[in-house]
Formats: sequence, C-alpha cells, structure tokens
Amino acid sequence: MAVLSEAWLFNMAVILGGTYLKAFRFGEIQGYQDYELWNVACWWKLGLLMPLPYTLICFFGIALPFRTPKLLNFENVKKRRLDNLYILTVTKGDNREAVHRAWNAHKHLERMHPAVRVHVLTDEPYFFDGINCYTCPKSFSTAHSKYKARALEWYRQTMRFTEFDWVLHLDEESVIDDESVKRIIDFIHYEKEFHFGQGIILYNQYKYWSNWFFTVADALRVGDDISRFALQYTYFHRPIFGAHGSFLLNNGLVENAVTWDLGSLTEDYQFAMKAWDFGFRCGKICGIIREQSPLDLVGFMKQRRRWYVGVRRLPMLLPKIWTFFWSLGLLSLASFVTSLILGFKFKMGTPRWMGALTDFNFVTFLYLYIVGVFLQDLDKRVNPFLMLARLIITVPLTIVASFLEGASVFYGIILPPSDFDVIKK
Repeated sequence: MAVLSEAWLFNMAVILGGTYLKAFRFGEIQGYQDYELWNVACWWKLGLLMPLPYTLICFFGIALPFRTPKLLNFENVKKRRLDNLYILTVTKGDNREAVHRAWNAHKHLERMHPAVRVHVLTDEPYFFDGINCYTCPKSFSTAHSKYKARALEWYRQTMRFTEFDWVLHLDEESVIDDESVKRIIDFIHYEKEFHFGQGIILYNQYKYWSNWFFTVADALRVGDDISRFALQYTYFHRPIFGAHGSFLLNNGLVENAVTWDLGSLTEDYQFAMKAWDFGFRCGKICGIIREQSPLDLVGFMKQRRRWYVGVRRLPMLLPKIWTFFWSLGLLSLASFVTSLILGFKFKMGTPRWMGALTDFNFVTFLYLYIVGVFLQDLDKRVNPFLMLARLIITVPLTIVASFLEGASVFYGIILPPSDFDVIKK
C-alpha cells in the first residue's frame, strides 16, 4: 500500500511517456505517417480503438492519487459504533481443504478486537466440526436467489443485523491478514459517510505462478483494482463499475435494505447496484486480501463467462453499457489479427493519430498487467531477479491472456450458462 501512495505520478509518466515514444519516436518503424488522415487500412484497424473507453477510465484511475493509510488522518474524529464485525467465508462446502485453509488463517482474528467474529457459511449437507460453521438448510427458500445468494439471505435473516453490525464477505479461497482487518475497523469507525466498501484483491495466495497464463490473466484484475475500481471507490463513491463478490464489506443497514434475494449470476454486482438505488455510498478500504487463480482452462473460461453473462443480464443501464464495451473486445482482437495478416499484403501506412490512440491502449493494457504482477510479487517478497524475469515473461503472455479473455466472452455469447458455475480452485 505504501508503494501505491507514491506511484500515481510514476504511473502517469510511464503510460504517457510510453505512448509518446511508441507513436512519435518509433512511429516510422511501425509505418505511421502524417500525410493522410484516413486510408483503406484504417477500416480493418478501426477495431484497435475499441478498448479506448476502458483504457481511459483505467488511466484516470491509476494517474490520480491512490488512497492509502498515509493519506488518512483520523485525529479528533469520533468513532462510529461497532458491535459486530463478521468475517464470513462463504463456500458450498465440498472443497474442504480450501475451507480449512481459510479457517486456520482467520481464526486468530477474533483476538484482535472484541467485535470480530469469524464464521464459515456452507450449504447443507456440508458442515465442519470444530469451527464456527453456519449451514444453510435445504428447506430454506427465497423468491429469486440460488446457491451463494440463497445461503447469504439465510445467514442475514438468521443473524438479524443492526446498523451497528458489519459483514466482510470472503470467498472460500480468500485470506485476509491482521493489518487489513485493522484497516477495515478504521473504515468502520471513521468513514461514517460510507456503508459498504472494498479493497484490493491479489491472486497470489495459493499455487501462485503454477500456471503462467492464468497468473498473468489475473494480474489484469489487480491492475483493474488499482485503477478503475480505485477511481470508483476513492472519487465517485458509487458502484458505477459494480463490485467484487469477495472483500465486500457491508453494513447491516445495507444488507437489510437490499437483501440477497436477487436471482442473478453476479449477485455481488447486483447487490451493489441496488445499494446505490437505496442511496448508500461506498468507499475505499486501504487493505488487501489474497486469493488464487483458476487452475484449468475450463474453470477459467466458465468463471469469465459467468461474469460476462451475469452482468449483461442485469436490468440496469450501466451494466449493459459496460458489457457492450466488453463485447467490443472481440472486435479489437479480430482487428489485431486482421491487421497482422493484411499488413503483409497491403503496404499502407497508419495515420499517426490512429497509431497514437492504438499505442495508448496497448501501453495502458501492458502496464496494468505488469503492475499487477509486480505488486503481487512484491507482496510475496519474491527475489528481485526472479521478479524481473517474471515481468519480462509477462509481456508476451499478455497476448495469450487477452485471447483467453476474448475466447471466454465468445463462449458466453454462443453458449450462455443456464445456471451458476462453481469452479474448482
């Protein structure tokens, strides 16, 4: 977190500087020219501009000061009352190894503060002896929700939250440390204008770099957290871009107003949007949790497919806008391949304005991947030489990761899931 507090100027310099060098210093090598604004080749290169809305959002997010504990001052601020902080690991229950891993990492947290309660939520028939396990019975039903959302609704009704209660939602593979719990308690005590929030999710908890492709693909999600979601939680304070299902901290008022009877493949995103409708605002938590990436290609693609289709089906305007731009990523990949193939046959230059915008997209995406790997390696205290080697390897792997993401979207378009996919981790 300390690194991020000083990095915003560096981030801006790298992205803008890299774009300038690529477009104006090495533009001739790429065939950029200034004597025409449009030519036939621009038609098949047009798709390369499609990611521009996303990269602009990420650029502004990463180029603005990042909110860290260094920038916060809570002196002479009266604390908000806190009765209970439930650290809730939500799981179907069949991955017993992951559940015990999370429980062993979290059980000591109850000694940190008298309000902290560590719970595990499962579905019947799964139950874990020797831990604080709550099991949603098969007989419990709701009007709309299934699976995770159904269990969360049962838990909400069972616990009878008040405005002085808070719930930290974690996936079964998520692990939070003592420092981040302290930051959550600070958020609850002092950030009185906010009733829900999130922090950064890293994907280096378990089997990190066991699969290079998925590790690099998830590095973009870390970059997304410190750019697009940092912009949302630090400056907008409204879930314009949605929310993650893990590291979601909710006040009891929000839980009771929105409820988890939602009926969506992406219940976390829908929950955040409904909370916004109720007038609740969200804030940035200056902490991290650690998770793991999918272990196989099928799991990876099903995960991304569920996100894409789930967000697209939500009955709100903003999610449909974002999934529209998400879909345009396929056009961008097709344009990339077409440009490579036709570039050998038709020796036409690219207008520099188009080249500069394309380079801005390229540099921004590459930087988000690289900074995601860097932050996770830094968190794991990886040997500097190994870290450097991984950063170099990341550059070509970003192309593979981009095609994996595009293939997942295409998978969601032609074979949308009829139900919730639970992937193995």
